[in-house]
Amino acid sequence: MAVWCPDWPAVAAASAVGLTAVDPIAVLHAGKVQACSRAARAAGIRRGMRKRQAQSLCPDVVVADADPARDGRLFDPVVTAVTQVVPLTEVLRPGLLVVTADRAARYFGGEDALAEQIVDAVAATGVTASVGTADELFTAVLAARSGQTVPAGTDAAYLATRPISDLTVEAALSVPERADLVDLLWRLGIRTLGAFAELSAADVASRFTADAIGAHRLAAGLPGRRPSRAPIPVALEVEHTCDPPIDRIDAAAFLGRRLADDLHRRLTAASLACTRLTVHAITERGQRHSRTWRCAEPLTPEATAARVRWQLEGWLTGTAGGAGAPDSPIARLLLEPVEVVDPGTLQYTFVGAGLPAAVGDGLGDRARRALVRVQGLLGGESVRVPIRSGGRGPAEQVALVALGDELVAPRDPDAAWPDRLARPSPALLSHTDAEVLDAQGRLVAVTPRGAFTAEPTDVRIGRSLHRLRWWAGPWPFGSAASRSSAPSPAVSARAQVLLEDSRALLLCYREQSWTVEGVYE
Repeated sequence: MAVWCPDWPAVAAASAVGLTAVDPIAVLHAGKVQACSRAARAAGIRRGMRKRQAQSLCPDVVVADADPARDGRLFDPVVTAVTQVVPLTEVLRPGLLVVTADRAARYFGGEDALAEQIVDAVAATGVTASVGTADELFTAVLAARSGQTVPAGTDAAYLATRPISDLTVEAALSVPERADLVDLLWRLGIRTLGAFAELSAADVASRFTADAIGAHRLAAGLPGRRPSRAPIPVALEVEHTCDPPIDRIDAAAFLGRRLADDLHRRLTAASLACTRLTVHAITERGQRHSRTWRCAEPLTPEATAARVRWQLEGWLTGTAGGAGAPDSPIARLLLEPVEVVDPGTLQYTFVGAGLPAAVGDGLGDRARRALVRVQGLLGGESVRVPIRSGGRGPAEQVALVALGDELVAPRDPDAAWPDRLARPSPALLSHTDAEVLDAQGRLVAVTPRGAFTAEPTDVRIGRSLHRLRWWAGPWPFGSAASRSSAPSPAVSARAQVLLEDSRALLLCYREQSWTVEGVYE
């Protein structure tokens, strides 16, 4: 049985700012709508729209940035409510969880009665939920989106008429490469899950990627991922006694990061990867708070630490004295791998040299694991990833953040930056000393009023002298670019030059010397 809370990122964002579910709100990531409320959709807002287009359709829409930590923290009361009905739950992502319904349905008198109990329990937290029941997890998740119960033994028939795009409708049950598979199947004329299921499993295995095999099983109503048969060593469990006990979110997040690193070091030593993890928190008075997290791909140290933080933050920020709230500070933490797989059987992608592509996506490939290993050997600051930042020059518009830290730019990239270099930006950044010369071989500088002291004809880089075919600029920036009646003698400026070998360079003049700041390609 799957329990789905529609538009959960928008619901969580509305709750965080004191709005209700009936207010129009849109959650943005990278300037595009990632999720929106029903009121926003009624006004014409759709996923993938740009912020300006969404605001033009609904001027009253409230926009919020995507925040996985906020989504996970605010989903914990929902999980607690469901756990009070069915003790064993698995969280696929904030907004979606699953329970094993066979025994619980017999206890409550049937699946419909169980679904009503769960919906009522979630509604008591102020959240709307939809429940779907089926033999297999993938089918139940799809059925939950329409509140359906798929009769036993009819999963394949239920899936047969559904569109092939349903293979990617739930990110928690698919990998990023699944979108390419769906696009390929569509271009081959396969429009439904039933048409895909009719293909021979041997043909799918020989003509498509490894992920296509799992997708083919899902389309046929078969288990998408078989339970692991590998014995789980007891030594993999990570337990920590908190001294002093923890009652603050920042301390819990820091400890979660340490335990996640320790867990993955043990997994790496045992040549295993974790796909299901249970996090236990025990208070001084013995109260236990447990959550089981299931992922389509093996957990990384950052993904593990994030789930620990979501769980503990949601628990610690609960209403004091309310149902499920901790009765005392946390005294023990335990990370228990529930399902492990052999990492040698997994296929990874090497996209963008392992740079983060989306919120929650992280690096998720072999490059990520190598970088995390280096970070563990040399320290947290030894591996840094670039993010977009604010600034005038191309080098200032890129900031380096330690791998695993929150990707927050030191300067707002969307702010108005006077004298910002016009696009396109250089493809390659550099900091090589250079000299700009005129026809007589004299050094060319920039006057306090932002002009060349002579017409440039050559550029010397190192020991090489290059003839100029074209130049543009200079463009002063900083104090020299301000409209002052007395220009500053410490002028800074940029210029673009085209060399005889067809290379285009961005030159920067600072402190009366030139450097090659970028190379255009």
